[in-house]
Amino acid sequence: MFTFFLMLLIGGGAAFAALKSDDLPAPLPIRWAVRGGGGFVAVFVALYVISRFVANVPTGSVGVRDSLGNVEERPLLPGLHFNTPFSRVVVFSTRLKNIQEGIEATSQEGLIFDLNVSLQYRIDPRKVSQVYRTIGTNESEIVVSRFRAVVRSITALHPAESIYSTKRTVIAEEMRRQLAQQLEPLGFMVEAALLREVKLPETVQAAIQQKLKIEQESKQMEFVLSKTRQEAERKQIEAQAIANYNRTVAQGLTNQVIQLKQIEAMQSLAESKNTKVIITNGNSPILVSPGGN
Repeated sequence: MFTFFLMLLIGGGAAFAALKSDDLPAPLPIRWAVRGGGGFVAVFVALYVISRFVANVPTGSVGVRDSLGNVEERPLLPGLHFNTPFSRVVVFSTRLKNIQEGIEATSQEGLIFDLNVSLQYRIDPRKVSQVYRTIGTNESEIVVSRFRAVVRSITALHPAESIYSTKRTVIAEEMRRQLAQQLEPLGFMVEAALLREVKLPETVQAAIQQKLKIEQESKQMEFVLSKTRQEAERKQIEAQAIANYNRTVAQGLTNQVIQLKQIEAMQSLAESKNTKVIITNGNSPILVSPGGN
């Protein structure tokens, strides 16, 4: 505010000096210098005064208008906005922010280890006025302190093996959910919490890796045994099906069926061009095929 009135005073004095330069009792070059210098200062001050009536909010940001301590609830979207010299526009970035932290945590067994974790969040444009009134323009201290507390509280509920290998995704999602519950009322939207690296003592890490290797080999053996059992069952079913088929065929071969098949065979042989003589003894045909056609 003081700067604005000071600039007005300086600009008015410069404009007055430029206009009255011809009345100065000085040589012509000096009067021209006073006129040019005064005109330049007056133009500069005029541009500054005009800029105080226009506020620009860049892309990827929102603005909050603070008029002598009175913060407007409605945020200013990206673009040019009319302003007054008695107000100032505070700009907040709405782009995604990423915080990386190295945290010393404790597992369920009391094992102390190091975590490398990340939090991705952004400010809620609808609550930017609330953030400005309650937190200010630097929210990192609030966000980081809550982030650290949530990470430590969650890791204390899980065994080291789960944090290192089996439940990393589940633990990360639990972090994101709890952080969202704490930060969203403050005006921040939590996008993701990432468990990037778990640094256990070398002996503990080697023991966990050996256990995981044994479990993997056991699962592989179970898979092989399961495939073997399935193949044995398949072969057993196939053999049973063949036996059932043979039994059915044997039961259906009566004397009448056999005689009918013999008659059909004799008829087929009689019609063949290469067959000359058919002799039957009443039980089965005997084919006599002389040489030649």
